[in-house]
Amino acid sequence: MDFQGKIAVITGASSGIGALMAQMLAQRGAVPVLMARSEQKLAEASAKIQGQHGVYRLDVTSAEQVTATMERVIAEYGRIDILINNAGYGVFDPFVTAPLSEFESMMDVNYMGTVRCTKAVLPSMLKQGSGHIVNIASMAGKIGSAKSSGYSATKHAVLGLTSCLRQELVGTGVRLTAVNPGPIDTPFFDRADPSGSYVKNVQWFMLKPERVAQAVLEAIVRGTPEVNLPFMAAAGVKLYQLFPRLFDRVAYKLLNKK
Repeated sequence: MDFQGKIAVITGASSGIGALMAQMLAQRGAVPVLMARSEQKLAEASAKIQGQHGVYRLDVTSAEQVTATMERVIAEYGRIDILINNAGYGVFDPFVTAPLSEFESMMDVNYMGTVRCTKAVLPSMLKQGSGHIVNIASMAGKIGSAKSSGYSATKHAVLGLTSCLRQELVGTGVRLTAVNPGPIDTPFFDRADPSGSYVKNVQWFMLKPERVAQAVLEAIVRGTPEVNLPFMAAAGVKLYQLFPRLFDRVAYKLLNKK
């Protein structure tokens, strides 16, 4: 895909890889449309972008707001060429002590937010016969670890949705990509790991946000169905699929750093 003039909607675009993707897309000639809940953070992200772009406050847990906002974008720009479902968060807690509301809230944002935004945009993409939807999932959606049951379940759901939609949309001109990064050095962990202990334990393994943002753009250009990174984690997924019992024994100490 040539990004020149493409309208690219990015949820969760006020910080982290969302904000970086918006900057990179603008540099490549696209028109990024940033969406997030915090107006202040959106303004800060917007100030770092040179060139035409849009900014919309959006809470992905509101179906009405999602529908209305996507309709406004289509009315203003004429179409949506790229949708990057990036909004999401995680909280690391043991299953036994984690409140039920925590599971419900993460699923509402991470999974149902992706469903709502995709439902709001997909009909217009089908009508125009082109488009690309990128769902930012996680390696946690491939391999579970202690204290991640709620978050990991939401990303499993995102991956299942993406795989099914990819099959449904064959021949329509609309492409689907799932991106599964390992831990990324972003503000995500301010909420997921307020003590900082997990970040300290996996600092050597954490991805730079620039690397992940770049990988997403490359996947859009190439039409890649799925991206797993870093390489070590991608190799671990393959090992887990082939030898799940062996993997659990070998990887227990490596994975359970929370």
